[in-house]
Amino acid sequence: MKNINKIWEKGKDFLGVNYPIISGAMTWISDYDLVKAVSDNGAFPVLAGGNMPPELFEKELDKCIENIKKPFAVNLITIAPNFQDHLNIAKNKNVEFVVFAGGFPKSSEVEAIKKSGKRTMAFASTESIAKMMINHGVDGLILEGSEAGGHIGHVSLIVLLQQVLFEFDKFPVFVAGGIGTGRMIAHLLLMGASGVQLGTRFVMSDECTAHQKFKNAFKKAKARTAISTPQYSSNLPVVAVRALNNKAMDNFGKLQFKLLEKLKNNDISRMDAQYEVEAYWAGTLRNAVVDGDVENGSLMAGQSVGLTKKVQPLKEIIHELVSDAEKEILRVKNLLC
Repeated sequence: MKNINKIWEKGKDFLGVNYPIISGAMTWISDYDLVKAVSDNGAFPVLAGGNMPPELFEKELDKCIENIKKPFAVNLITIAPNFQDHLNIAKNKNVEFVVFAGGFPKSSEVEAIKKSGKRTMAFASTESIAKMMINHGVDGLILEGSEAGGHIGHVSLIVLLQQVLFEFDKFPVFVAGGIGTGRMIAHLLLMGASGVQLGTRFVMSDECTAHQKFKNAFKKAKARTAISTPQYSSNLPVVAVRALNNKAMDNFGKLQFKLLEKLKNNDISRMDAQYEVEAYWAGTLRNAVVDGDVENGSLMAGQSVGLTKKVQPLKEIIHELVSDAEKEILRVKNLLC
């Protein structure tokens, strides 16, 4: 792997793992079992905090700290009701990285985590957010295009690469959204990425504890099946979610109309309406991932779902990604010589 080692050394050093391939945090999916398996196979895992009850979050984090000896991160959702509790717990734990997601951390929150001896990363879905997070003092960015699954922005990765990656080529930038193959990883590294983040591909691992019906839905899906939700009115700002099209997506549209009517009649506050939106996604995602209700539950997936058609051991997935990236680097090298 001598060719690829030359171009992802920066990412390896930053994360402290063999392969700067991040397994993105997915609520109800990125639990201890997946985190441990990703770490054991040389990549970089992220524990999903979601909106777990604080005591359960602390227990899961302690389990990871006790049993995982290589660096990993914990993902904190800034818009989750339990965010401040999660932040305080993480601040006092021996975890190497904190990833802020779901919104924008305050500069004071970034500073507090850094003062506790941890490195910080934050998501950026636009050029302005990337600049803001860098100014807030984060140590690295996860530049996520709209091709990704779950909560997303509205700008494609191919545009963000030109706006942000090329602009901040000395800053640790990991890229995400629509990535499913080693060949693509190779080209992103050649563009200057420190590494990549994948989510959907890791769902399709033997070690992922998601319900078999959830994985079967991924097997059957095409890239175009993973659609993003619309926002119907600026009176109720919602973060877009990309998931496989099913009844849960239809029902979310109905929920928006219901909440907008309540807002119009002053029957609910804007904050409470947004909490209902997030509660909807947390609940329906659990229904699909844990209970296997693939009709009414949320099937959050990126468009890379169209590239993934089988369940494999994690060791095999990571070996494919790394070896295919190495082959692509060598192919490009030969084209240029």
